[in-house]
Amino acid sequence: MSLLIRNGEIITATDRYSADIYCADETITRIGHDLDVPPDTPVIDAAGKWVVPGFIDPHVHIYLPFLGTYAKDTYETASRAALMGGTTTLIEMICPNKEQDLLETCAFWQEQAAGRSACDYTYHMGVPRFDPRVQAQLTEIIAQGIPSLKIFLAYKDLAHLSDAELYALLCFAKEAGVIVTGHCENADLIVALQQRLLQDGKTGPEWHYHSRPPAVEAAGTAHFLAFAQLTEATVYVVHLSCREALQATLRARQSGVRAYVETVLPHLVLDSTAAEQPDFEGAKYVMSPPLRPAPHQTALWNGLRQGFIHTVATDHAPFDFHGQKDRGRADFTQIPNGIPSLEERVKLLYTAGVCQDRIDVHTWINCASTQAARLFGLYPRKGTIQPGADADLVIFDPHHSSVISAATHAMNVDYSAYEGWPVKGRAETVTVRGKIVVEQGRYTGVPGHGRFLTRAPQTF
Repeated sequence: MSLLIRNGEIITATDRYSADIYCADETITRIGHDLDVPPDTPVIDAAGKWVVPGFIDPHVHIYLPFLGTYAKDTYETASRAALMGGTTTLIEMICPNKEQDLLETCAFWQEQAAGRSACDYTYHMGVPRFDPRVQAQLTEIIAQGIPSLKIFLAYKDLAHLSDAELYALLCFAKEAGVIVTGHCENADLIVALQQRLLQDGKTGPEWHYHSRPPAVEAAGTAHFLAFAQLTEATVYVVHLSCREALQATLRARQSGVRAYVETVLPHLVLDSTAAEQPDFEGAKYVMSPPLRPAPHQTALWNGLRQGFIHTVATDHAPFDFHGQKDRGRADFTQIPNGIPSLEERVKLLYTAGVCQDRIDVHTWINCASTQAARLFGLYPRKGTIQPGADADLVIFDPHHSSVISAATHAMNVDYSAYEGWPVKGRAETVTVRGKIVVEQGRYTGVPGHGRFLTRAPQTF
């Protein structure tokens, strides 16, 4: 399988230049001008377009049991949606509960993707408890090629780690050379606030925010980072949403903590008023941490521009408004959390970020692709354009205009959180390891083309 992309403007996290790209045997083999290629090589003319690295979403939920129901996407639908949006690699969270065997859960999660995904994928392994047996199982899981872990300082009694478990896990992670990603809130405070709100008759989706205010997230973030400092482990704060939590990470980094930060698309472009919509419409916008008042967005965009925030993910978790989200009509704590965003991340980040001069084009690529590849052991195989890298490429049309709608999206969910939003830019043509999977904006991928990406522990 070979492919020549001609006349495009190549843009990476650091470079911008015009050249042709020749791909063969799933990789980029040559970059230059007037390349000598076999006469039968398929050619794509990218004149007037950008050629950028395939994008990486480092935080998605595809198979996800939650509050007695399941996320709607499968790997067939999720990988299609990802590719339509220009994302060629997914990193899914494996989320066992406290009662489940970690090895069995890891194998089960992988079965959901094998033979079904059209894009490449890997995982973060969730750790809902920690003891000697779990440590032995994690050692085996790491050896299988999953050297990143996920912990929760939220969801009391479901996945929350005690302080003793957190300390022991981070000591193990330091020794094993793996990065620990953390959902940072204070589980006890959340429970207390939820109970108080419900007792006061405050049951609607608009009260979800008040059960998890910025102080709760900042406290959890500082807590996680204090343990990282004590153990010298490398950590990654997921879906950071507010100014106070960002300030906590900056203080920790100034003290020498190896802490990296992710925010997610909804926190950049939506604010807390979305969850305050009447007639239960606000339930479409319930996620954790919750959407924040608009001023927090300024802090997040500034953090991206200055390099304090390293990645932009989605925390994609698709639950239908009808039949799933509406289970919580009488109690906001029963609304399945998540704002489906997998398909929209790249173009909304381009529209709200690059087109409005909040970030430049290199930061866009860096935070939506390259940094995730670097942090999670995929670089330079993924996240850049250079000889030897996988031929995951996006021919991006920066001038294309469209309108987001649930009627046309590929995600398997009955609403769009961005219904009617005009956006600029489109992943016009997308390749995964040299195979064209989106052509002229139409999906041409094949379930099963995606490959599980094994990774090795690394030095940070």
